[in-house]
Amino acid sequence: WDSNISVHTDNPDLTPCFQNTILAWIPSIYLWSILPFYLLYLKRNKRGYIVLSMLSRLKTIFGVLLWCVCWADLFFSFHELLQSKALPPVYFVTPLVLGITMVAATILIQYERLRGIQSSGVLIIFWFLSVLCAVVPFRSKIIAATTQGQTEDRFRFATFFGYFALILIELILSCFKEKPPFFSPVNTDSNPCPELNSGFLSRMTFWWFTRMAILGYKKPLEDKDLWSLNEDDTSSVIIKQLQKEWDRQKITLKHFLSPSPGNPTFTEAECLIRDKKQNTEPSFLKALLRTFGPYFLMGSFYKLIQDLLSFVNPQLLRNSVLIGFIKNKDAPSWWGFSIAAMMFFAALLQTIILHQHFQYCFVTGMRLRTGITGMIYRKSLVITNSAKRSSTVGEIVNLMSVDAQRFMDLMTFLNMLWSAPLQICLALYFLWQTLGPSVLAGVAVMVLLIPLNAAIAIKTRAFQVEQMCYKDSRIKLMNEILSGIKVLKLYAWEPSFEEKVLEIRKNELHVLKKAAYLNSLSTFAWISAPFLVALTTFAVYVSVDERNILDAEKAFVSLSLFNILRFPLNMLPQVISNLAQTSVSLKRIQQFLSHDELDPNCVETKVITPGCAISVTNGTFSWAKELKPSYFLHSIDLLVPTGSLVAVVGHVGCGKSSLVSALLGEMEKLEGQVAVKGSVAYVPQQAWIQNATLKDNILFGQQHNEQKYQSVLEACALKTDLEVLPGGDHTEIGEKGINLSGGQRQRVSLARAVFSDADVYLLDDPLSAVDSHVAKHIFDNVIGPEGALQGKTRMLVTHSITFLPQVDHIVVFVDGKISEMGSYQELLKQNGAFAEFLRNYALDEDLAEDELTSTEMLEDEEVLLAEDTLSNHTDLADNEPVTNEVRKQFLRQLSVISSERECPSKMSTRRRVSEKKAAEPPLLQKNLTEKLIQAETTETGTVKLTVFWQYMKAVGLMTSLVICFLYGCQNAAAIGANVWLSDWTNEPVINGTQHNTSMRVGVYAALGLLQGLIVLLSSFTLAMGGINAARTLHATLLENKFRTPQSFFDTTPTGRIINRFSKDIYVIDEVLPPTILMFLGTFFTSVSTLIVIISSTPLFAVVIIPLAVVYFFVQRFYVATSRQLKRLESVSRSPIYSHFSETITGTSVIRAYGRGNSFILLNDVKVDENQKSYYPSIVSNRWLGIRIELIGNCVVLFAALFAVLGKNSLNAGLVGLSVSYALQVTMSLNWMVRMTSDLETNIVAVERVKEYSETETEAPWTIEDKKPPEDWPTQGEVEFADYSVRYRKGLDLVLKDLSLRVEGGEKIGIVGRTGAGKSSMTLCLFRILEAAKGEIKIDGVRISEIGLHDLRSKITIIPQDPVLFSGTLRMNLDPFNKYSEDDIWRALELSHLKKFVSSQSATLNYECSEGGENLSVGQRQLVCLARALLRKTRILVLDEATAAIDLETDDLIQMTIKTQFEDCTVLTIAHRLNTIMDYTRILVLDKGTIAEFDTPSNLIASRGIFYGMAKDAGLA
Repeated sequence: WDSNISVHTDNPDLTPCFQNTILAWIPSIYLWSILPFYLLYLKRNKRGYIVLSMLSRLKTIFGVLLWCVCWADLFFSFHELLQSKALPPVYFVTPLVLGITMVAATILIQYERLRGIQSSGVLIIFWFLSVLCAVVPFRSKIIAATTQGQTEDRFRFATFFGYFALILIELILSCFKEKPPFFSPVNTDSNPCPELNSGFLSRMTFWWFTRMAILGYKKPLEDKDLWSLNEDDTSSVIIKQLQKEWDRQKITLKHFLSPSPGNPTFTEAECLIRDKKQNTEPSFLKALLRTFGPYFLMGSFYKLIQDLLSFVNPQLLRNSVLIGFIKNKDAPSWWGFSIAAMMFFAALLQTIILHQHFQYCFVTGMRLRTGITGMIYRKSLVITNSAKRSSTVGEIVNLMSVDAQRFMDLMTFLNMLWSAPLQICLALYFLWQTLGPSVLAGVAVMVLLIPLNAAIAIKTRAFQVEQMCYKDSRIKLMNEILSGIKVLKLYAWEPSFEEKVLEIRKNELHVLKKAAYLNSLSTFAWISAPFLVALTTFAVYVSVDERNILDAEKAFVSLSLFNILRFPLNMLPQVISNLAQTSVSLKRIQQFLSHDELDPNCVETKVITPGCAISVTNGTFSWAKELKPSYFLHSIDLLVPTGSLVAVVGHVGCGKSSLVSALLGEMEKLEGQVAVKGSVAYVPQQAWIQNATLKDNILFGQQHNEQKYQSVLEACALKTDLEVLPGGDHTEIGEKGINLSGGQRQRVSLARAVFSDADVYLLDDPLSAVDSHVAKHIFDNVIGPEGALQGKTRMLVTHSITFLPQVDHIVVFVDGKISEMGSYQELLKQNGAFAEFLRNYALDEDLAEDELTSTEMLEDEEVLLAEDTLSNHTDLADNEPVTNEVRKQFLRQLSVISSERECPSKMSTRRRVSEKKAAEPPLLQKNLTEKLIQAETTETGTVKLTVFWQYMKAVGLMTSLVICFLYGCQNAAAIGANVWLSDWTNEPVINGTQHNTSMRVGVYAALGLLQGLIVLLSSFTLAMGGINAARTLHATLLENKFRTPQSFFDTTPTGRIINRFSKDIYVIDEVLPPTILMFLGTFFTSVSTLIVIISSTPLFAVVIIPLAVVYFFVQRFYVATSRQLKRLESVSRSPIYSHFSETITGTSVIRAYGRGNSFILLNDVKVDENQKSYYPSIVSNRWLGIRIELIGNCVVLFAALFAVLGKNSLNAGLVGLSVSYALQVTMSLNWMVRMTSDLETNIVAVERVKEYSETETEAPWTIEDKKPPEDWPTQGEVEFADYSVRYRKGLDLVLKDLSLRVEGGEKIGIVGRTGAGKSSMTLCLFRILEAAKGEIKIDGVRISEIGLHDLRSKITIIPQDPVLFSGTLRMNLDPFNKYSEDDIWRALELSHLKKFVSSQSATLNYECSEGGENLSVGQRQLVCLARALLRKTRILVLDEATAAIDLETDDLIQMTIKTQFEDCTVLTIAHRLNTIMDYTRILVLDKGTIAEFDTPSNLIASRGIFYGMAKDAGLA
């Protein structure tokens, strides 16, 4: 090595000795050191072999040639030795080593081909190194030849050129990839991921993704464009591995805990000690580590290299290299170029490696989520009931969504745990080298900022929690308001509720504001930290010793190091808090996975007493091992002969359903034997319906058989329903069977059982949910002795005594024991429990109580929602005249439940009584088609600029301008500070010291602090602007929604409106402002960087344009693709959770039919579908990162190059400034694209909120100049003149040309068939529906001319479905506080509620829960009556409840109305004629026209429609 030849010269070269030894050996050393590991890897991974191709042959031939060339050298050396020339040993060693290495490389080419490697990274790097190392001798040899004019060693000269040409060819060939391997299992996919078959370089740069980026730019991506997952990322592979490791953990634990044969018994103390020491749960963490650890460690390895590389550039800037070069005017210029090239190369390598690391981390995260989701799903199918009871469905779904997500988020940053300390130590070490101990001052500032940040974070979290509470209560209230919007309109109560929402919103925004103050503080800390650190360090440095000179080298190197420090210091606390959260999640998941499982062998299926299908001997069962004996079924002995029909009867909660569960193996068997022969079909008491088509629900995974299918539909009375449903048996059934009536659901559940053609049928009260005539049909055609199931063994739990005479055996249960058994006749003779049971039930057959399985696991979710049961349109579309039967039972069941449950608050999340009127059957079809359309409309394409403009208007145009101006100022201050610094470093050094130090420090500090303050101000203004925007957008949305006509709510699913109020408002509140903040920050940073570089090296402007063009294209491609991928990902995510919660509610059915495995498969498919769109979106980020960072690296390269070129005109300070800025630009460019993408994704929320704030509104609430007098209406006479109305534009008229007149004080009954327009008539009075033609007058005033509230507050209605809102009882009666306490108590007394209310401790402030769940239905009806009594207007409309709630409440209401509203006009829509037989006149409607209108007696005499109805009711 000779530095004179190599460094201090304008024409550098290396010595021949160095060229022949070190340089020649580098590639060989690399290959031999990596070979053992690589061979091991190849041995493990085989992908099938690749057919010998032309490419492979060429590679091999050139490899052999290379070996020949190398050994030709060796033999030539021997030849020279024979001619007795003395040669140095290197002439023998080098060719030998190279020759052997080439042989190895050639053999490796073939071995890789046999193992199916298409493109080998190891060899590409090897050839690349070889070429790199050969370039230097190549140049030297040419220079030598040209200078001397001839060569002395011609043979070696020739072989060297041959060698160089061959390795160059090998390098080029190795960049091409081979064809995919033969016999590989990969080629089954329709659309395989190109990653598998892509070459090494393509993988490193993610080039294979470009195809999708371009496709996504051309058109919005769809599901079919996505690639299928790689084999290793699919659920089946991952979950299998994880399950294996988890089982291994469980087994080792068992070994450990089971006492060894040597000392079979422990003393008690030993046991206790052992328990304390030994964790009794298998460790899920270990299983995860063993499954995903190795893959993740590869990522960690990359991270390590990247950390070390990140310090190269500051070092290049420092070691006097670049800055020293600029200072040293007579340095050779090739130094500068090589430095620039090295900086570029280091940055490039760092980029590639960093993104490989991220790819590994994200993929690990993705696999973790797949694995955990799958494990939880599999576990939830086999978990015991007691374990299930300990965690609600919501909690288990949370495990899957939230906790698995946490693992995923942690993965990205987990490496920071060791990498951050490493980076900090390295940075400090280099800083110490540069500035000595003064560094400690800067570090101290950083360390002090950590607790500040931590404190801010803790406080912010507290605010977040508080704000979540407000948000939840606001959404809950909105939900209730939207569910009961019709009632609010009828009572004209909107203003009071609008007030309530705005009150909550005010609090919410107040908290948001406080959080925003905090946030701007933390932004301030984050932006000013590096500056403060630099300031303290420099100030301390120059003031400690005046000989300490701050020159460019020190200043800018330390600045770039401080910037490196900033990231790990900020990340560490975040990672640690993330880790804490994840460990909590881990515990929860581990606990769930360690729950007890049902014993699959507790029900014997093979061996059984001959002739019997079910036998239980001395069976004792409990729901959970630890529960009290009252939950038992005890000492049960039961034999059921094959093919018989057995009925199980008994009072509510005596254990009938438990018996069925015990036979299914759902209960814990404490003693005895249970055997069930053959396959089982099970119909649960509450039908479990999947979100699939009706047909799929019945087939339930069985082969379709048309003839059998049709006969099953016929038997289960489903034919008529299919005619009504919009898509026949292909109708999509909503979650929990939302669009079927209770009766339909039960019949579908029964049809599923019948179709499954099992040996044993366990029917848990399937007849209670259907009407009596349908029940009879089903018993005759399905269950009974003549039915479709004759010859099968049937066990029927029932309440209906009508069918008991037809069954073979009856089993009577009393308190969990069998009290008697026998046929109907025998039991009647015994006159025991059964006879008593009959007596009890015979009295009240039609009100047969639905069995409430007292302890039987009434899951929150499974309580049949009032919402579904009352979905009137489906019930009435059901063609079952006796719907009130069903209604009665469900409502009663609900009221029983709500009174018996300890905590009504846990009742199902939303119950709403749906009030779609029967006259609107088209609505069902409409909703369905509309719902399908809805799924399609995810927004595509770019966001229109108008949306940004709308948001700016909401923020306030002035504010927007001020924000931009402040951002500009902030960056100006930052640049100012740095320019000042560069100026300071150029200050001449006199006598070893610099002058004006204090002035320099002072100005630097002032500029920096100014920057900090402007940051504070700007983030502050932005936050305030954001909150103002949120306030105005929400207020206009709310106001519009309260003024929207009812028809809008009928056609739009509540969920969609709620979504605007929750998701979109949340985005506007909390996501948009920070996104905009980041966007503006990165945008201005990038611009200022470019300004600095251009101002210091003007030449740079030339490069900017091509770079900007590339940047723009990459950004457009990325944003379009990634946005669509995000949408696809979120669309495919919700099915996972809904399918999961559906499965949990139906586990017993799934197990009974033995469909567990197919459900697991279904879940895996859903997870894979989701990951299929998630994987490209990870890769799209990597793809973008590499391309943008490449642009950033080019900026660095050109900044350094131009600095070198213009070195004579530049000073060191400016170069330092421009290069240190260029080193930062990569980061901000990268973030800018991400932020643009986020901004475009999130600004859509503004668009969506706007869309719903501009729907059409109904008439004004009050019209000042048309206000009717205060006491209007005095008479109460109502007149319809040629009145017609339709529900919505485009639908038929519901009422046609009605003309009638009602005198004040008359009592009018309105009757007619379903859909005759009875309810519509009342809605017209309230102008919920506006006239199509004609008019209504009340006391001579045209109602269409006055304000809606003036009209609605003067008429009173007692609506069909009593709607209550959560809040106090008083609020429910009088939301405006218009009446005195005495008035309210009097109204309560008249409505028979006084006793109930005064018995409550809170009296009038008694809290009603959501939808009034904690009052019985009857009480709710009475509350509505009390409302009417309070308002006491001249006109009362009574919409009689379809389900006659219960007779006594009904009579109470009728009595009160007769006495209290004697002199008022009463219009009653009647379902039960006996209530209106004494009214003055009766109006019979038919198909929207008046059919008859006269007194009851005349109508009966005239023998028309009314007579027929009265006759049916037995009143004529």
